[in-house]
Amino acid sequence: MSAALSLRARLTAVILSPLLVLAGIVGVWAYNDAQSRAAERFDLSLLSTALSISRDIAVTGGDALSQTTRDLLRDTSGGAVFYHVYAPDGVFVTGYATPPVPPDLSDIASEQTYYDAVYQGQTVRALRFTQSMSADNISGLFTFTVWQNTGLRDGFVQGRTNPTFLVIAILVGALAVVVWFGVRFGLTPLRDLETAIERRSPDDLSPIKRRIPMEVGGIVGRLNALLGELDETIDAKDRFISNAAHQLRNPIAGVLSLAEAVQSASTLKDVRTRSTDLVDAARQTSGLANNLLALERARATSPRDEKARFELEPLLSTIADGFAVRAREQGIAFQSTIADSLPKLSGDKVMLEQAVLNLLNNALLHGGARLTQIELNCSKTADSVVIAVADDGKGIAEDDIGTAMAHFGQVEPSMGSGLGLPIAMAVAEAFGGTVIPKSGEGQFSISMILPTR
Repeated sequence: MSAALSLRARLTAVILSPLLVLAGIVGVWAYNDAQSRAAERFDLSLLSTALSISRDIAVTGGDALSQTTRDLLRDTSGGAVFYHVYAPDGVFVTGYATPPVPPDLSDIASEQTYYDAVYQGQTVRALRFTQSMSADNISGLFTFTVWQNTGLRDGFVQGRTNPTFLVIAILVGALAVVVWFGVRFGLTPLRDLETAIERRSPDDLSPIKRRIPMEVGGIVGRLNALLGELDETIDAKDRFISNAAHQLRNPIAGVLSLAEAVQSASTLKDVRTRSTDLVDAARQTSGLANNLLALERARATSPRDEKARFELEPLLSTIADGFAVRAREQGIAFQSTIADSLPKLSGDKVMLEQAVLNLLNNALLHGGARLTQIELNCSKTADSVVIAVADDGKGIAEDDIGTAMAHFGQVEPSMGSGLGLPIAMAVAEAFGGTVIPKSGEGQFSISMILPTR
């Protein structure tokens, strides 16, 4: 991939491009104007020379030209002029033997015509005009032709336009230099901004606070917002790691202690009893670790990430069928109500399954002695689906809901990890939705509201 032009080069090109076009237009205008003025000047010289010749022909009959006319012929407007005169009957009167032939005789006017032609291999500008007069007893329309080499005229045009072109080139070149260094000076705040960004590190994600051009204010603002989000993410991960280490310390210590107890058991019965306790402790530790990974996976997913679409109804039916067996084993009634024709969702199907299972397991684990029934309901609205888990257990007091929703938060000591509700919240947020807990008389429910658009 070719490297992109630098901002300095882009700005210079943007500024100079219209100026070069304008300079070209001025140059073309100057050249055309010089040509027009040269044509006017040289054509007038040819006309004055022809009139002088016609006057001398009328006086002398073509025998001689005055000194003034000869001076005009030798040097008029910077070059020699040639001439040819013939009488009304076509008889040659004076001048050079053959005049230049017009390229198109049909364009020759009866009185006065200017034309370009080739004479003896050179391009010339000629004037042919007719005048009624008498000379040597001959009366009628005499035809006069005068011509001059156009090289002199081209030299005149170049002499007029070359200084103009030189001035334009000098001005454009000087302006290019000024713009190049001016842009470099103008971009100084961007280089200062680059230095400020370069100083940032994982240990210093503070916002950039310095005076900057308003054109880059949006970029700096977005960068500061990104630095703030990154700082919050790093802090959250640090807190999560600290909490996870703290929460895992005790279960791991318990597993280690039980393993040592199995090792030191004196009878086979003690080995079996302590092995059972060891397996239960290992399962709890494994569940805690799995919940920690699930929470981190859910939190790492953004609603803006591209996700696969999946059917919700089969997923919830599978969850309900599996949980119904477990609830029946513990003597708890379980009921599921899933609306028909549920819309598809976009997201992590496995994480949503984990979140719903956590809500059901929480109801089973924390419902208490009063728990007799758990319900799983799924309904749809115009732009979302609502997955709700409700139970008739002891519930959670309004003041304790915040504690229950916090990471590792437990209203009362239990065998749970304190991550069920936080995982559900993180999964809902990953789907662009939210979680709403509700505690009522004899019932506690928590709903996941997931948008379908």
